[in-house]
Amino acid sequence: MFTFFWMTLLFFLWGSTKNTVESALGRPICSGGYCITLNEGEITTEAGLCVVIPCFFTMADGFTPKAIVWFKCEPWRRRCGDSDVVFHTNHDKVPSEFLGRVLLLDPDVSQGNCSIMINDLNTSDSGSYQLRVNGFYQGMADGLTFPSRTSLSVKGLYQRPTVMVPPLTEGQQATLTCTAPGLCSGSPPTITWMWRGKTEDYHVTGSTSALKTDNLTAVTQRHSSTLTFKPSAKHHNTNVICKVSFPGNITTEESVSLNISSDHEKHVSVFGVLPWVIAGVSLCVHVFCMIYIWHLWNTRKKKKLTEDQTYVSLQKRDTSSEYDVIVQRPR
Repeated sequence: MFTFFWMTLLFFLWGSTKNTVESALGRPICSGGYCITLNEGEITTEAGLCVVIPCFFTMADGFTPKAIVWFKCEPWRRRCGDSDVVFHTNHDKVPSEFLGRVLLLDPDVSQGNCSIMINDLNTSDSGSYQLRVNGFYQGMADGLTFPSRTSLSVKGLYQRPTVMVPPLTEGQQATLTCTAPGLCSGSPPTITWMWRGKTEDYHVTGSTSALKTDNLTAVTQRHSSTLTFKPSAKHHNTNVICKVSFPGNITTEESVSLNISSDHEKHVSVFGVLPWVIAGVSLCVHVFCMIYIWHLWNTRKKKKLTEDQTYVSLQKRDTSSEYDVIVQRPR
């Protein structure tokens, strides 16, 4: 978290005032007109990745800074010596194990930015880091080693690659993407794809892309690789592995299980549901017909009852003599 936070902070605050940056890092420590602002507390990071040690300084009036020197030594030592140099503006004074791995983020020393990035980290990079600024004071060569230090702790790599898997269908070409952890400008990692069998892992025989590097900023990069293949039934429920190897034999991997669907399964699924759909429709039609018949029957019955009641009513109201004669006539 420290790595990503400080990298983001420095890249986006370079154009801001130094007071803003200093307040984010902590209060500057000053003595005799010389001030330095370092990260408060221990910076924790992981082997194989990179880290930024944020740093800003100001010099006394009359001092012109010309070179930046960083040392690394044990915390209990009062002062780091020349044998502990890990970065020097004059590169020929840097030991081979640090040369090219430690970068000054702002080459213009006059800006007071002494922040460095360390790439290809290993656990031996843990230690106490101390700054010295060389230059001229009132025309004479001079330099100052700041007593304040920052502490770096490099742990084992626990971050894993990120593997993106799209929906997979049997016979349809698909592309998987693996992105290495970290945003570093050091040695690019090696990314390999493997299938995980029951007893051993074996390399993928499909089409894998070469390592792709995206330059996010002047000093940060993202590394990725792709695997393109046509899934088949044999790939279903198998595991594919993306393995990322950093310098120093530092490796990390991510395994994902593949779920392969097929057109046959879709057809079976459709045909499996179809009988239930037909049965449901048939039931609805039957219920509708029964309700309709019941409605017709009730309507007809009510109509007949109404007609009978009308006839009886008419009979009772007809009192004509003709009717009486006809009714009383003997047979």
